[in-house]
Amino acid sequence: MHTVEKIGGTSMSCFKDVLDNIFLTEHPKHGLYQRIFVVSAYSGMTNDLLEHKKTGQAGVYQRFAEASGEEAWQEPLEKVREAMLAKNAEIFTESTHALEQANQFINSRIDDCADVMHSLHQLCNFGHFQLTEHLMKVREMLASLGEAHSAFNTVLALKLRGVNARFADLTGWQAATPLPFADMIVHHFKDIDFSKELVIAPGYTHCTEGLMNTFDRGYTEITFAQIAAATGAKEAIIHKEFHLSTADPNLVGADKVVTLGMTNYDVADQLSNLGMEAIHPRAGKTLRRAGVELRIKNAFEPEHAGTLISQDYASATPRVEIIAGRKDMFGIEVFDQEMLGDMSYDTEITNIIKQLKLYVVNKSRDANSITYYCAGSRKIINRAARMIEEHYSSAEVTVHNVAIVSAIGSNMKVKGILAKTATALADAGISIQALQQTIRQVEMQIVVQESDYDAAIIALHRALIEPENYTDVIVFPEASRA
Repeated sequence: MHTVEKIGGTSMSCFKDVLDNIFLTEHPKHGLYQRIFVVSAYSGMTNDLLEHKKTGQAGVYQRFAEASGEEAWQEPLEKVREAMLAKNAEIFTESTHALEQANQFINSRIDDCADVMHSLHQLCNFGHFQLTEHLMKVREMLASLGEAHSAFNTVLALKLRGVNARFADLTGWQAATPLPFADMIVHHFKDIDFSKELVIAPGYTHCTEGLMNTFDRGYTEITFAQIAAATGAKEAIIHKEFHLSTADPNLVGADKVVTLGMTNYDVADQLSNLGMEAIHPRAGKTLRRAGVELRIKNAFEPEHAGTLISQDYASATPRVEIIAGRKDMFGIEVFDQEMLGDMSYDTEITNIIKQLKLYVVNKSRDANSITYYCAGSRKIINRAARMIEEHYSSAEVTVHNVAIVSAIGSNMKVKGILAKTATALADAGISIQALQQTIRQVEMQIVVQESDYDAAIIALHRALIEPENYTDVIVFPEASRA
């Protein structure tokens, strides 16, 4: 039975290493085949095509959306072309013919994009046509360029090594009519013999729903999960640049962290909520429903088994598995004695936060105050605070710079864990601003001052994980897997 494997953009940018460590690594039974690979665009390409994911710096799409003239987006698009051709030259140093094929492929697609965008500008000079009605289609078209580029190049490189590789072009380029998402996946994979062909697919799928309408930049893992579910994969594998470990080795020290051998989708969701995605939550949902287990592997340590994530795993012995967190956080505290007894008081606050597209990691409430712990720019956070004050005239709204540090595990019913946590932080000179642990006991969140974030991660890892004296990998042989 086959596997479906995803490789991210940072790994794809180290293409020669990935080619040797992953694509050309043979399985003991199946050799090079019985695998489908879903690849992301090379690192930075999607930022240049759309906008920078972290800074918001405008890429081709953003310049097209805001442009009064075509020159505003034409030059950035040409710079993307130059970057893609340079990547081709870096990969195909030993085959002029392959380099010509790679260049022809991407030049043709970029030329098509430029023609479409030019025609749209011309069309929208007429009052009956509005550019805003077509922007999402343009965004999807541009996004698909990066994914198709890396997938096509991978197929060429594998064929040069004698591998029977196949490009499953999910981008719908010049296709007459797109299919619904699930049907599009089935259509492209229904007649492939995975025992004889190594399939490479782009992370973007063109479909009637429009993946970016719902998932925006998270579409690659959605495609990956749907392929695994639709084709009945034995296992889904994500190759990252790191292991899923007990903490960030850059903070705690590489000699102190331990790789997790197993965990469950519930833990993966907690990490995702903190912005540390093992997998996109919706992709995880697709895999769970299909009964497909997920493995997280380090792309540069191919012999390491990595972390297996399943639906039913739980440690038989209660313990903390991961110390993680998020430091770019704000606590929006709303104090109003009028809210006492009014359980629907925060309805409008929720609407304001949703309207401003702030991400809420958690919220807490007592008799007369509610605090939302949000991620977003200071400008938008301040705007949210003003809007809340305008709606609730008797409320006092205070914004706090905070960080959230979490202890996470598949079974955290550890006696005395709160006492250990409080003592560890107090001994490190860290004041707890707030603390929350649910009855389910898979996560405990501690709110601290932003300046205390690094020290809090180190202190909790030292107190809750290091005393267990784990070796290289936490295998949990006594684990409960129903």
